[in-house]
Amino acid sequence: MKIYNSYTDQLEEFVPKHFGKVEIYVCGPTVYNFIHIGNARPVVFFDTVRRYFEAKGYDVTFASNFTDVDDKIIQKAIEEKISESEVSEFYIDAFLNDIASLNCKTDYIKPKVTEYMQYIIDYIQALIDKGYAYQVEGDVYFRVKKLKDYGSLSNRNVDDLISGSRVNINELKESPLDFTLWKQTKEGLNFDSQFSQGRPGWHTECVAMIDDIFGEEIDIHGGGTDLKFPHHENEIAQAKVMHNHRVANYWMHNGRLSMKNVKMSKSIGNVILVKDFKYKMPLRYFLLSTHYRAPLNYSDESFSMYVKEFEKLENTYKSVFFKLDIEDSINEDKGIDNKEVLSLINDFNDSMDNDFNTANAITALQGVIKLTNQNIRKPNNLNMLNQSYVALKYMINILGLRISVSRILTEDRAIYKDWQNARKSKDFESADRLRKLLVERGVLWFNTTD
Repeated sequence: MKIYNSYTDQLEEFVPKHFGKVEIYVCGPTVYNFIHIGNARPVVFFDTVRRYFEAKGYDVTFASNFTDVDDKIIQKAIEEKISESEVSEFYIDAFLNDIASLNCKTDYIKPKVTEYMQYIIDYIQALIDKGYAYQVEGDVYFRVKKLKDYGSLSNRNVDDLISGSRVNINELKESPLDFTLWKQTKEGLNFDSQFSQGRPGWHTECVAMIDDIFGEEIDIHGGGTDLKFPHHENEIAQAKVMHNHRVANYWMHNGRLSMKNVKMSKSIGNVILVKDFKYKMPLRYFLLSTHYRAPLNYSDESFSMYVKEFEKLENTYKSVFFKLDIEDSINEDKGIDNKEVLSLINDFNDSMDNDFNTANAITALQGVIKLTNQNIRKPNNLNMLNQSYVALKYMINILGLRISVSRILTEDRAIYKDWQNARKSKDFESADRLRKLLVERGVLWFNTTD
């Protein structure tokens, strides 16, 4: 397996720190509003990364945080005349409901900033003790210029950053680049510390939580490309001072989702909320249809194609499952020896092994769909269809494309046989009645393969 490492800007062979285990951390949401479909892109992608590692037999420890201390949460609490904790808890639940609707796993480690406050304070104090942070009238800042290789992730030079920076608003800071570790404030939710009454800077929250949860440099740190600088750069700066490592061996950043070539943003107002989006699985299909590092552009017109593509996948999967189930021929434990099916599975795995290229993996999935549809009406080919079904199930489970099927009940089997006999005997009145009954019972659907 190879991963494009944003830190080195090159494709590298993936070697986990611990054999058979993978540690992943992905930056989570600031919980003051519902998420839009652009916010969903990293969630869906890294959920797919997790699924693939697990399919390969890895023991995956996956963590993603909730920022529940923020100016935006304060403002939301003021607007709605409720407490900040009520705001954050409401939107945490909303977030988990939204990602579950996209079939993302929710059984991961979910640290909240408020739960890690003392650890964050201790982390900041350690940076001060090491001489890389300093206090100014209750605020605490990180000395960027003292770290020789600051900018290694984003490939930015400190001198260039200083010359291109705006006028230093806070003249008490040693450098305009020094970023906030602790902010003195009595507004909204705040905490006591040896520095002042206040709350932590955003850039310290994730790195401190990673330090506590994992206790070491992890395998993969992920997030959107917009977090690369300054957030992830500043995480790395602090970790280098504290532990002489870069937080993660592999840094992965997904591209931005735009709407009609304009950045999707709550502040602009050109957003589509996940909770309001009707086509949840086609949305997941769409978000995985382009390589994760590439930008992705949404429009209603282009998205309609993915609705049709998912419907085709869903119908094929349900049809082959039904065909096998009605013949009592489902055998998921049987190995695959059909050359065409095996070749497509290999193509799928090769695509995922090559920097999680879900676009090419979907091409392999479409190949199995085509092969299945070509063979589903042929006689005496249940073994081949079973292998196609196993391949489809394997691929859609990794891609997280939820399709619900259920085994046929004994009573429904009897009705189905009566329907088939009525058709053979050309008793069309009985056949129509029985087919209608099978549709009502959910055994057949409008375009099922008979």
